[in-house]
Order: sequence, then structure tokens, then C-alpha cells
Amino acid sequence: MEIIPAIDLLNGKCVRLNQGNYNEVTRFNSDPVKQAQVWEEQGAKRLHLVDLDGAKTGQAVNDQIIRKIKKSISIPIQLGGGIRNIGRAKELFEIGIDRIILGTIAIENPELVKVLSNEYPRKIAVGIDAREGMVATRGWLEQSKITSLELTKQLNDLELAAIISTDISTDGTLKGPNVQALKEIAQISTNPVIASGGIGSIADLISLANIENEGIEGIIVGRALYDGSIELKEALITLKNLIIQDSFDDKDKFFV
Repeated sequence: MEIIPAIDLLNGKCVRLNQGNYNEVTRFNSDPVKQAQVWEEQGAKRLHLVDLDGAKTGQAVNDQIIRKIKKSISIPIQLGGGIRNIGRAKELFEIGIDRIILGTIAIENPELVKVLSNEYPRKIAVGIDAREGMVATRGWLEQSKITSLELTKQLNDLELAAIISTDISTDGTLKGPNVQALKEIAQISTNPVIASGGIGSIADLISLANIENEGIEGIIVGRALYDGSIELKEALITLKNLIIQDSFDDKDKFFV
């Protein structure tokens, strides 16, 4: 299971929002490029990058920083925020982004998601960001009339890189993920699921690692890494040891 550090860009800075609220911004680093390098140096195998300006306005405000980040690290980058047409998707792939994350258009233009997933199989992820079970769009500023489970089912025919499932009520709170909601998404999804929102401790990571067999393949971690609640190196070692222990346990069961 991957632990994927997050960098959220707002006006070119590395920030975190509390439950998606643009009025509750915490700035963690004025240099997102250096921050990306730090996560790679500490063992990250993938970077989660969000253009918050793009998510809110649909405009490519942070492209200069995105290009610099891409050039400064060698690990794959998944990027979301304001990607609402084929042209924008192609621009990001040409920059060298490994996978792009679609959000709003999965509700507003599902046919475009189908077209892009057919053209770029396993390169498109869909972010399903839910507030009380209902999908939110446009940088979480608007509420749709579809549930996260309904949208997940609609995406099952597509060859996606992943569903990125976020419970907005937990995002940025460090109070733990909504494990039950994640299990429900993973159980009905034919695509891999990446968990996001609320991770505040190593124990939270372990709780999600324990449902990996439900289809959870990765965990996005943001605020907890920045404020020191989780050390990335320690987290990676913990999950690696957990996998090793599970493999030994499986062998013991086999030989009983």
C-alpha cells in the first residue's frame, strides 16, 4: 500500500485547507518545489498534487510551479484541480504528469471522463469528494445531488487508475478517516481506491492497511506530515513491517 504525500497549491504556496474551506488556510511552505524534494528524499514513491486555484476557478494559475516540481523530482505525480476539458488534460500529460485527477467533470460531463479514460487507460483518476455522502464539486464549494456510492457505480465500466475517495468532514482535521465510508466505496468499485482525508496518526494508517484487501491501494497524507503527527519514513517502515508480518501470518495459516 502506498503512502502518498500531498502538496496543495494556492497562489503558488504549499497550504492545507480545513474541510475544504478556502477561508481556513494554513500555509506550510512557501516553496512547494523544495517540499516535493523533501517527500521524495524521505521515501515517497508518488506525489499527490492539487491545484486549489484551478479547482476553484478552473484556471491554470499554478502551472509554472507545477512544471518546476515535475523537473525537480523523479517520482510520479498525480495532479488534480480544475481539469475540465481534453485540452487541459493533454497539457498536463505533456508536462509529464503521470496521472490526472478529474473531479467536477465526473458530475458535469461524464462523457468526457469516458473519452479520457479510453484515450489514457489507467492514467485517469476520479476524485470523489463527499460531504455527508453527497458528492461536492468546484473545489468543494458546490453540492451535487448524487451520492458517492452512486457515482462510484457509474464509473465501474471505465479503466481508471483509481478512485480517490475523500470524506470532506474529516479532511484536514487529523481526527481519523471515515473507514466505513471507504470500505463501502472499495467494496462496490471495480477500480482501485485511494483513501484521503482525516489521517492524523500511524494508527490511522494501520486501520486502513487492515482493509487493503477490500481494494484500498493507497493513502494520501497531508496535514499530519506537515505538523509532525506522522513522520513519513516511520510510516513507510511501519506499513512495510505490517506487510511482512501479514505474509508470515498467512504462511502459518497455510501450514497449520
